[in-house]
Amino acid sequence: MAHEHDQAGRDELYADPYPLYARARRAGGLTYVPEFGAWLVARDRDVREVLLRTEEFSSVNALLPDVALSEAALGVLPRGFGPRPTVVNTDGAAHRRHRAPLNRGLSAARVAALVPYARGCAQELLDRFAADGSAELVGAYARRLPGQVVGGLIGLDPADVPAAVHGGYRAEELMFRPLSPAGQAAAAEDVVALQHLLDGYVRDRRARPRDDLCSALVAALAPGHGELTLEQRHEAVAGLQNVLIAGFLTTSAMIATTLLHLLRDPRQWRTLCADPGLVPAAVEEAARHDPSVQAFRRTTTRPVTLAGTELPAGAHVLVAYGSANRDEERYERPAEFDITRPEGRRHLAFGAGPHGCPGSQLAREQLRLTLHLFARELPDLRLDPARPVPAMRPTLLHRSPEALYVTW
Repeated sequence: MAHEHDQAGRDELYADPYPLYARARRAGGLTYVPEFGAWLVARDRDVREVLLRTEEFSSVNALLPDVALSEAALGVLPRGFGPRPTVVNTDGAAHRRHRAPLNRGLSAARVAALVPYARGCAQELLDRFAADGSAELVGAYARRLPGQVVGGLIGLDPADVPAAVHGGYRAEELMFRPLSPAGQAAAAEDVVALQHLLDGYVRDRRARPRDDLCSALVAALAPGHGELTLEQRHEAVAGLQNVLIAGFLTTSAMIATTLLHLLRDPRQWRTLCADPGLVPAAVEEAARHDPSVQAFRRTTTRPVTLAGTELPAGAHVLVAYGSANRDEERYERPAEFDITRPEGRRHLAFGAGPHGCPGSQLAREQLRLTLHLFARELPDLRLDPARPVPAMRPTLLHRSPEALYVTW
């Protein structure tokens, strides 16, 4: 019962963390949140400080699971590839090693070259439902486009993308959602299937490198030309799985949440349709107002003082980008969604410092082309009045509506 109570408390905060954030920003020092088992870092200046003090605030435990794995799941997972450090949960030289191929693979030139493909995918997805007069956009569009785009970036065969996306969502469920033992085992089977799919690509690119991110990642993590060792395959699969899931999961959430906020305020949607030049500003405001990644964890490596609060070594802090983005000391009317806001890119939706999101430009491009496409072809788009207000997924990692029913 205690575990269920903890989960219920977390889910309530995950579904709408903003009241907690506001209280934490007003409080002196840091606020300890038992549901997170961590000190909440809520103010913009404090979040930026933590993100830059990487030697004192380690990323090794950036992603701790919310749920314990059952024996049923633990019996399945060894058939796949075990967890290894990735760009998300490493520090210093190890982080730079994992980061280097991503910086190259997600360079401005690489992203620009991928945009025409992304635009074609987006148009094809919209064409499937444009004549219907109504749709559920999370399933029909938001969960599909980023998977196709990141699949193209990595070098996946388009036929493998649906299975890869499914496995990615199942990995997230296994870590963060309460499932029965049988449910966990089923999710673990899907994760193992994803890992073996990715291992096939890793081994193929070792033998026959291509101009894709999978090849670059394998070459960076395992220099040379010989057959990969089992440990090298474990590391490459973990890195590729992280890139895949981070690449589509957060961008899918960002697309759905942006459309939700625009359609909740029809005046702003009409303004955007009338002036597509506002699309870049709308993207930045959506990212600021309700970012898909709300927070990451950090762990102190030594006794430190932050915002007047003394923390021992080994203390967990939750670095809340979503709270920093609504800091009253940095933004006027911070709780309002306003696509004409003048502050631009000063927000922290994509983090900052060494761990700033390497895929931020690709995410922005997908959102921009989505808004241009929908504003041009579905200017009468509106929330379906016959459906309830969308509920937000109880998560801090890809905050988005569970569903988004619209008509036009």
